[in-house]
Amino acid sequence: MSTLEIRDLQVSVKLPEGELKPILHGVDLTVKSGETHAIMGPNGSGKSTLAYSVAGHPKYEITGGSVTLDGEDVLEMSVDERARAGLFLAMQYPVEVPGVSVANFLRTAKTAIDGEAPKLRTWGGELRGAMERLHMDPAFAQRNVNEGFSGGEKKRHEIVQLELLKPKMAILDETDSGLDVDALRVVSEGVNRVRDTGDTGLLLITHYTRILRYIKPDFVHVFVAGRIVEQGGPELADTLEESGYERYAAGAGPARV
Repeated sequence: MSTLEIRDLQVSVKLPEGELKPILHGVDLTVKSGETHAIMGPNGSGKSTLAYSVAGHPKYEITGGSVTLDGEDVLEMSVDERARAGLFLAMQYPVEVPGVSVANFLRTAKTAIDGEAPKLRTWGGELRGAMERLHMDPAFAQRNVNEGFSGGEKKRHEIVQLELLKPKMAILDETDSGLDVDALRVVSEGVNRVRDTGDTGLLLITHYTRILRYIKPDFVHVFVAGRIVEQGGPELADTLEESGYERYAAGAGPARV
């Protein structure tokens, strides 16, 4: 059982003129293995800032609070150390990596995380199986990472990584964006396979409830103006679908469970 604890996290972004603009204003969140937490909120509320701050993006400056994974101080780790510790980020806009094949990228990542290279006699089958489950042509394994991939192919590749790397905690930043109905179903099935192992905690960031029809959250958190302003069970997502975020943006009280 692993636990990601975020306590009073405060984050700013450095503007071109050098000033710091506060984005997160004291975020508290605990995610445990096997749990699925959905963070929902309007554009510009700081949801992606939370994801990238935990992952270690240098654009964001931590000005207060703490993040720990199984008691270890995440904020003291470099980006690669966070990944080896068990943190995974599926990006909203996955980057292209020219000159590095998908197969080499994944095997190198798996080696870094496990501390030893996966056995070639079994790794090829695991990679093909993961790609086929995500409805990706196994020939994509020899292509450069995300180069020339469609938006849907990039998102499927992110979930292939998730299945093979088996992180302790996975942050999925708007994984549903740009997906058609069929791709959304396939990607969601991949996420559910990982969730159903009980070994990975999921933090699912989204604007909409459509992905939550496929991936059932245990907890829903409403994120507005850099804070969690309300928390509840999956029924809270249905309320948001009906009423939107306007009442929170107009001035919500402190977070409540």
